[in-house]
Amino acid sequence: MTFRWLICFSAAALCAHAATVTGKVTLRDSAIRKGADASGVVIAFVPVDGAPIPPAAPPAAKHARMLQKNKLFLPHVLAVQAGTLIDFPNDDPIFHNAFSNYSGQVFDVGLYPPGTKRTVKFARPGVVRVFCNIHASMSAVIVVLETPYFTTTGKDGQWQMDLPPGDYTMKVFHERATEAALQGLSRKVTIPAEGTTLGNIAVSEAGYLPVSHTNKFGKPYPEGADDRNYYPGARK
Repeated sequence: MTFRWLICFSAAALCAHAATVTGKVTLRDSAIRKGADASGVVIAFVPVDGAPIPPAAPPAAKHARMLQKNKLFLPHVLAVQAGTLIDFPNDDPIFHNAFSNYSGQVFDVGLYPPGTKRTVKFARPGVVRVFCNIHASMSAVIVVLETPYFTTTGKDGQWQMDLPPGDYTMKVFHERATEAALQGLSRKVTIPAEGTTLGNIAVSEAGYLPVSHTNKFGKPYPEGADDRNYYPGARK
């Protein structure tokens, strides 16, 4: 089915037509989760084909950021609309090399020093799993969406967003859920002008199997590798 996608709204148009939608996500059946952290679950609303949509303003420049700090990608899960430019600033005192060799979008920004950044345009929808070629423990997920209507949950699982009233397909993404579990959560919803709450969405982590990743060359990370192997001046 072909969907008509809205690129963006002017602030005035969005305020005039917006309805507030709220909900909560809870995670269950986890074999690895510690505590009650339900952050980073993406909730997206796709307008159904033929649904009336308020007129869009001219497309605005879209930019997002995934920081590298303390050998972490921050945020760990980032949702963006297709066509977004994402900066990868290096805020560590060491070199990094962000890359992805998964089908969502293959990219490699190369090795770059502290205090600099690299930028990648994410042109098509998909799930992009991001790693660092130097630090095997670093990982992140970029969820690239066609629709402009999406949000991510906070630590308590709560979420809220504004979108024009109408008919949508609600979709959910959680990195530790199977594709079958996520498809089972997808459903049609009608958002009234006065807004609504969609209550609790229970996301099961049953069946999730962590998969080890290789470096950007498709090979295992060297045993005991550290920063000294990758940039001048680190050897002592």
